[in-house]
Amino acid sequence: MDIKKIYRKIGFPRLIISAFLLLLLIVAAALNIPMSGVWQDIFTRFGMNAILVLAMVPSIQSGIGINFNLPLGVIFGLIGALISMEFGLTGWASFFVAIGIAVPLAIIAGYFYGQMLNRIKGQEMTVGNYFGYSIVSFMCIFWLVAPFKNPEMTWAMGGSGLRVTLSMESTMGGVLDNALRADVYPQWVPQWLENFLEIVPLGLLLTFAIFATIIWIFSKSKLGTSMKVAGSSEAFATSNGINVDKHRILGIILSTVLAAIGIIVYSQSFGFVQLYNAPLYVALPAAASILIGGASLRKAKIIHVIIGTFLFQGLLVVALPVINILSEGSMAEIIRIVISNGIILYALTRKEGEAA
Repeated sequence: MDIKKIYRKIGFPRLIISAFLLLLLIVAAALNIPMSGVWQDIFTRFGMNAILVLAMVPSIQSGIGINFNLPLGVIFGLIGALISMEFGLTGWASFFVAIGIAVPLAIIAGYFYGQMLNRIKGQEMTVGNYFGYSIVSFMCIFWLVAPFKNPEMTWAMGGSGLRVTLSMESTMGGVLDNALRADVYPQWVPQWLENFLEIVPLGLLLTFAIFATIIWIFSKSKLGTSMKVAGSSEAFATSNGINVDKHRILGIILSTVLAAIGIIVYSQSFGFVQLYNAPLYVALPAAASILIGGASLRKAKIIHVIIGTFLFQGLLVVALPVINILSEGSMAEIIRIVISNGIILYALTRKEGEAA
């Protein structure tokens, strides 16, 4: 076994982050923090965030880079969820109607946004970041005048305008997290497997696995290969008859659609829909996660999504209870912010092509 080759493949920063996560897990166990709860939170937060991180893959592969305008897709995912809630739908009906409404809207928005990005090549991430802030600011006005009438969604005084945070308990809350869970397992299922199934939200993780498989299959298809060629070298792609602009638009459409689906999956697991400025806070953690996972501004794979999301969310989950006990509750939130923003800052200041 070539240790140096493995070291270069994994990368020093990922080794440090992995070691820090392992250290926190050991400390958590030593402090008698219930590890079943810790692992359940890690797997749940992974499933909640993984599709949002996955949304970065098509935009990077198509040559656009990190999609800092992830809020565009998130907005339409929220609209789909709100409409299903307005109709009073519950359970799986609410979930699928939300996706059925969000996806077409995200496709249309992604197409026009892709057209705009083709006119400002080389400045996609800067413009995307600005556009993300702009669309969120515009939607803050929309949420106040949107014609929703459900009293569980609107402000109590006046009956108009949507609240900042809306509960999904009576609609689609937890439909994926609770899927495939059993109250009673067959006798042939061993106890260790029962304990594992109680901890892991299989429905949530399976949902991510389905979308990750779809993106993986697409990336191996003729169209997906053409998109990656267009993203890696515009001159080479053009010389081989590949329409670069068309494939860039395809990449941003896929990214926008995944963002719309991702926020619905996130919200049903979180149990709440968060409006107004909340969509601003999805792009940076998603970008940091995929970069920490090993992606660059021109290359991204599914494995980068899995590793990056697990490390990023795992650190946040484990650090909170450990620091909370060690500092007697006085430093937990500060440390969470330091760790979260520290990872984001490191990831976004990496040089292109530098190993994560």
